[in-house]
Amino acid sequence: MHTPRIAIVGAGLAGLYAAFLLEQRGITDYVVLEARERVGGRIASLLPDETNTMEAFDLGPSWYWPGFQHSLGALVDSLGLTSFAQYETGDMIVERSHQMPPVRMQGFVNQPPSMRLRGGMQALIDALHQRVGFARIYTGQAVQSMSLTSSGSVELVCAGGQRYTAQHVLLAVPPRLAAQAVTFSPPLPERLTHQWKSTATWMAPHAKYVALYPTPFWREEQLSGEARSLMGPLGEIHDTSHPDGHGALFGFFSLPASARAQLGDEALLQHCRAQLVRLFGPQASSPRWEMIKDWAQEPFTATDADQMPSEHHGMAPPARAEHGAWQPCLTGIGSEWGEQYAGYLAGAIEAAELGVADVLAL
Repeated sequence: MHTPRIAIVGAGLAGLYAAFLLEQRGITDYVVLEARERVGGRIASLLPDETNTMEAFDLGPSWYWPGFQHSLGALVDSLGLTSFAQYETGDMIVERSHQMPPVRMQGFVNQPPSMRLRGGMQALIDALHQRVGFARIYTGQAVQSMSLTSSGSVELVCAGGQRYTAQHVLLAVPPRLAAQAVTFSPPLPERLTHQWKSTATWMAPHAKYVALYPTPFWREEQLSGEARSLMGPLGEIHDTSHPDGHGALFGFFSLPASARAQLGDEALLQHCRAQLVRLFGPQASSPRWEMIKDWAQEPFTATDADQMPSEHHGMAPPARAEHGAWQPCLTGIGSEWGEQYAGYLAGAIEAAELGVADVLAL
């Protein structure tokens, strides 16, 4: 039985950042329990060349906006990571129907710009992981139950039978997943459980397609690589190339999760290639690498309730019970608990900061 002062459930951005904040304050009596066999959570990368980790392509979130997401921007700077602006120079392509060919139109330019990281968002995970260390991070340990003991501490039991007892638990997983996958004894307040289950997990219903080419050939035609389509299978496409590296495009599927599962990856890959040829010409027909990442099929991200996209971006639910036995010892710090940027990378940062401050105040 492990008996740390603090147990962090989840080693995505929120969980690793919370551990980083504890380390900065000289607190090392904690563990991080991660269900997956890797850290990073919804941050994952396609790495075509393992000898060149600076050219990793995001399969999860790609952008952040330091122009107004100041805490995340400051963290990136403090870790010495290199950022660059999303490529948006040139026209975009729009296809509206099978009866009409795709058309060019003036592209969008975000202000402030959408920023990316050299090495992808995985670089942020790797930098935090290195600074936190490996000794207190346990992967492959999915927490299945939490029970309050007679002394007021929390006993956590993992799927493999591992047990931990902590004074405080920081939940760095989506609220809906926590409410569905973890058995709480005594039960959480009914209203809080309902609020957590009603909070859609950001991007959980979605899937991404990434295609790599020797060069970003579309730029030679003064195209930005951005496209919108009402035909699919990709509804929104962007240039995801790194400076001085491969050409790369990524797209978000417009097909729902059920349709993607029915078609299967091989058929989806063929449809994606055909669409890129329609939009960007025959050079798009033979990518060097391509990959689909379907987050709806990730059991440690998506629940059954997450299979259909939410029609609007949700508000953050309460991060802790207002009263009762769980109030002093359980705090949600996953991205969906971010008060200003719920669901975004910046939401994970702000929720983790509030959660760690909460623990230290207690």
